[in-house]
Amino acid sequence: MVPPFPFMIVQDSSYIAMLFETEHSLRIIPMDERPHLKNYRSWDGDSRGRWEGDTLVVDVAGLNGQTWLDQAGNFVDENEHVVERFTPTGPDTIIYEATIDDPTVYSRPWTLRVPLRRQRKGSAPIEYDCIEGERDEIHYPGAKR
Repeated sequence: MVPPFPFMIVQDSSYIAMLFETEHSLRIIPMDERPHLKNYRSWDGDSRGRWEGDTLVVDVAGLNGQTWLDQAGNFVDENEHVVERFTPTGPDTIIYEATIDDPTVYSRPWTLRVPLRRQRKGSAPIEYDCIEGERDEIHYPGAKR
């Protein structure tokens, strides 16, 4: 959820979908108060959403414990639980907060907070071209010159 890659939020009466440019990822968030899946583990976990006023709250369980939180290698395990909050602060801004709770890795829950800005009108996620078809390989350390 942290920039720099753009994403779109699409909503209908039962779901919110988040479409990410990064690796063509997709999150589908049911908004109908159904319980989390049992015995389920995945990279993105199992999301369940609800509204608290104008704030979208997304509860994420069932994460597989294999992710890093950043490029420094800070990690979590399969006991990770995340609560995300998307709060509009203006016509073009949202404050994104994620509270990470993983009692086997961290001594207490902690929260990150990131402002998100609306993309310019007419923009859309484009093809994510990181590895296959990469045209900028020459600029990577160790690349053939």
